[in-house]
Amino acid sequence: MTSDQPESILQVWELQKTYRTGFWLNKTVPSLKGVTLSVEPGETFGLLGPNGAGKTTLLKIVLGIVRRSGGRAKLLGMPIGDRATRAQIGYLPENAYYYDYLTAWEFLSFMGGLFELPGGILKERIPQLLDWVGLDLATAKTKPLKQYSKGMLQRVGMAQALINNPDVIFLDEPMSGLDPTGRYRMREIILALKAQGKTIFFNSHILADVEQICDRVAILHQGELLTSGSLAELLPKTEQYQVQGYGMLPEAAKSLMTNLEEMGDRWSGQLQGDRQAFLNQLHNSSATLEQLTLHHQSLEEFFLAQIQDQDSGS
Repeated sequence: MTSDQPESILQVWELQKTYRTGFWLNKTVPSLKGVTLSVEPGETFGLLGPNGAGKTTLLKIVLGIVRRSGGRAKLLGMPIGDRATRAQIGYLPENAYYYDYLTAWEFLSFMGGLFELPGGILKERIPQLLDWVGLDLATAKTKPLKQYSKGMLQRVGMAQALINNPDVIFLDEPMSGLDPTGRYRMREIILALKAQGKTIFFNSHILADVEQICDRVAILHQGELLTSGSLAELLPKTEQYQVQGYGMLPEAAKSLMTNLEEMGDRWSGQLQGDRQAFLNQLHNSSATLEQLTLHHQSLEEFFLAQIQDQDSGS
């Protein structure tokens, strides 16, 4: 019996990578420890983790740049490294190397040539991409890349990742090193690609951007996948209130709070118990409530809690 469920764009099973180090290459350092995950068609998937977690290693294995030590993976239904799939993907490395003396136009023309795109298509597509990523056409035709800022090079890199109009786009730390304006521009580009139905996989440790962009995320730490899921699954909308006020808090009210901080007669904390019971306690005391705000756990709070739990248990 066949299923109407489309096949995952990316499937990874028990992926492992071990590097050899030392003068005689007689020491091993595990970079990935049996990672299993999948990315579905049309979704934006964020792989999160601190520096050194193994995010870039995983991405390079999927793209066929680095050999895996164990496990297996499929990209677009084919084993990773298959040449036919490369025409359907785009890739923006974290630290890309650019030919210093080429202009952005020349560089994009060169990249388009690698995909065997006709000159007529490139003459139309390059100006469109430059406009989309916010680069001036005249500058792109005259200014060598060595004179570009970090933000401008990231925009050129995004344009080259899209030169072949790929179905799947891999981005390695696309926000890294960008100022707020550059991050905003990059975020808007990713959201526009998402609206077009593109499948996007990107690594990042800038969690505020991930929370605005991604459908699903996974957390990688020290080569191990700690958790994965949609933001709705990982960040449930529980009723937790941040409270702040002044005056003497009765002990019964204190028992309903966590992270209680008191400075003189002022206090603040997180309400974990029944809200109405807390308000009744305040009504019958000399304490005054100044603020009661519904608190939703952020992705950053969830991420830090996962990392800390892993570190404390290791």
